[in-house]
Amino acid sequence: MREVLQSQAKLGQVNIADIEFDLRSRDEIPRLLMGLQFIYCNRAVRRKVFRILKGLIKPGIDMDNGRPGMELWKILVLGTLRLGCNWDFDKVKEIADRHETVRQMLGHGIGDSKYRYALQTIRDNVSLFTPEILEKIDEVVVKAGHRLLGVEGEPIKARCDSFVVETDVHFPTDINLLLDAMRKIVTLLGRMCGSMGLTMWRQSVHIMKKLKRLYRVAQKLKRSNKRSGGSKEAAVAAAHREYIEAAREYVERARESIEAIREVGGVVEAIIADEIERYVVHAERQIDQIGRRMLEGEKIPHGEKVFSIFEEHTEWIQKGKAGVPQELGVRVCVVEDQYGFILHHMVMQELTDERVAVPIVEQTKERYPELWSCSFDKAFWTPENKRRLAKILGSVALRRKGRATEAEQLEQSDPEYQRACRQHPAIESAIHALENHGLDRCRDHGIEGFRRYVAMAMVARNIQQLGNILFEIQKRKLKKEESKPYSKAS
Repeated sequence: MREVLQSQAKLGQVNIADIEFDLRSRDEIPRLLMGLQFIYCNRAVRRKVFRILKGLIKPGIDMDNGRPGMELWKILVLGTLRLGCNWDFDKVKEIADRHETVRQMLGHGIGDSKYRYALQTIRDNVSLFTPEILEKIDEVVVKAGHRLLGVEGEPIKARCDSFVVETDVHFPTDINLLLDAMRKIVTLLGRMCGSMGLTMWRQSVHIMKKLKRLYRVAQKLKRSNKRSGGSKEAAVAAAHREYIEAAREYVERARESIEAIREVGGVVEAIIADEIERYVVHAERQIDQIGRRMLEGEKIPHGEKVFSIFEEHTEWIQKGKAGVPQELGVRVCVVEDQYGFILHHMVMQELTDERVAVPIVEQTKERYPELWSCSFDKAFWTPENKRRLAKILGSVALRRKGRATEAEQLEQSDPEYQRACRQHPAIESAIHALENHGLDRCRDHGIEGFRRYVAMAMVARNIQQLGNILFEIQKRKLKKEESKPYSKAS
């Protein structure tokens, strides 16, 4: 049984519309909560958002029967705070349990002041969001912000750029990726065989110590400067050979054990066996690549490399930035309007800038027909992109790589083109704000978790921008009230 928000007020509960905020605060929490308060208090916006939130309920589940679940409004509040403030789930739980204003926004009153959230409950419920649901909420929030500013229906002048959202991985080398795979294989097999009464992996702890010792020898020899010439190369090759031969022996044993588990185990054991086999495939690939690179002197093609066995969507990205030789993550492209709202985003898995310029503008134009112009940097330029974007938009600020032709110089002398180019660097501020409020590193697992994390960050950022506008309006009103002369007593 779930509700969007409990209709029956509790003892001592403050109505969400009556929650007051400290206008002198510079923290992000009051601004996020003020944006959420606006969504709740605006009947038309609330109705749309609540209708979208009902999409979190799986088809065929009765919202009126069964054990009570977390209200959908609370899930939105907690998810927004997590990304808007760049918290982990432990921090979200602590704030939800202790922060007075947050608890008022969650619908708690004096009567349930001792109520505490379970960490796993928060984690499971926030993970119910999908990118599609979050994008629908995002669109409602942006259009509500445009109406608040009184610019609804006016031409939208946007800017587009991409940045890298890092995945939660360590720096990859072929030997430490092999160690990661072997650790999961040995640990899972040791645990599984122990629970099933099998003795094949009773020495799993000793096996991992042996593998780690061989890994450390190979790692230290490669970095060492004590040897010189061919003797060092021979020692390094010998250490890597011993390491991969030991790993290969245990991988072969693991395959035999997986078959034995499948024969005598049930459904749960079969699922775990499939997971172990996935790590076996990773280990075999790393053994092959280490042998080819260290023993045969072959250079491994970039397309064959994997940079994390846990976050397999991780890419090695080099953008040529000073002080940042490489980034491990996935590119994300964003489109921002002149009012600071993120109109649309795209996770660029295995894509580069020039391949997303047209699709992201088409998708943004479909959501916001008022989109009239958009600016890009040179990484998005191709002749085909320039031609297609000119058909979609009224004005396109897209410079070519290299020297401009006479026709392009004439186009770039247009005042609207120059205005767009001057305003384009402002998107770096939006990107910095996204990174500062959650998108510096994705803490969720898998590509679906990555997409959900990014989409939630966009919703949180737009709600915070909505709160920023309301915050400034309230501050101006307060300043005006304070500047009024005191009325004389009659």
